[in-house]
Amino acid sequence: MIIFANILTGIATVLDMLLSMVIFLVIARAVISWVNPDPYNPLVRFLNSSTEPLLRPLRRYIPLIGGAVDITPIVLLLGLYFLKAALVTTLVDYAFKMKREALGMVTSFLF
Repeated sequence: MIIFANILTGIATVLDMLLSMVIFLVIARAVISWVNPDPYNPLVRFLNSSTEPLLRPLRRYIPLIGGAVDITPIVLLLGLYFLKAALVTTLVDYAFKMKREALGMVTSFLF
């Protein structure tokens, strides 16, 4: 039971790091888009190719504001922060609950 709890904690940690990395990439893409970057720059191409699969589905449902302002990165960031807060925290809390129960069983067995 403790091993499964540790595996669950590890999964939560890796998921937290991945979500943080995607959040960083989306913020970097949004900031770079303000300066009209060179589309052939390798960094710009990497940011576009890594974040576009996440932004494209949102663009189908969220129109541009005023015909020029794209708020899909903001919506994506809110969704990523929600996943980070809800899913990662739930996994960690569940792992700690499993450890507490497993240790409770061990102490009740010893005494």
